[in-house]
Amino acid sequence: MSMGYLVGDAAPVVWRGLMVMKALQQLLHEVDWGGLDILVLDLPPGTGDTQLTITQQIVLDGAVIISTPQDIALKDAVKGINMFKTVKIPLLGMIQNMSLFTCPHCHNSTHIFGSHSGVTHACKEHDIPFLGDIPLHASICDDADRGKPTVVAEPESDRAKAFMAIADELGRKIGL
Repeated sequence: MSMGYLVGDAAPVVWRGLMVMKALQQLLHEVDWGGLDILVLDLPPGTGDTQLTITQQIVLDGAVIISTPQDIALKDAVKGINMFKTVKIPLLGMIQNMSLFTCPHCHNSTHIFGSHSGVTHACKEHDIPFLGDIPLHASICDDADRGKPTVVAEPESDRAKAFMAIADELGRKIGL
């Protein structure tokens, strides 16, 4: 389920707090999720009403913070870490997204954000586990655009293995 299904493809979501809260209530309590083993809520960075409402409306096993290694992204990630600590939601760990780009032509690898240890440093600083790196790769975007996650489209790729290793670790953390 996605907020994207509730508005047109090109329509902006120009909603005030009450409209966002109503949509959130519907997503959490009125969607027939069926028999789930796990429900992942993908939220934009921030510590606003949406994140706070979720922590008050449903029982969470924990939060995962995802960030690129650049300083500006890490500042938002740290705000999220501190918010979840404040509301006593366990932090299952952090994932470093777009950690490394490998050129498909020359096969050289580059840390395009300069630092490759931003998230691991934040994990040490805030005493939370580092869950893994997701590389920057055009196929991840292409797979998503086709509606086929990389782990399905290219299950033997290093990219898929990175996603699966993180999923396995999270599964262990929450007892699946």
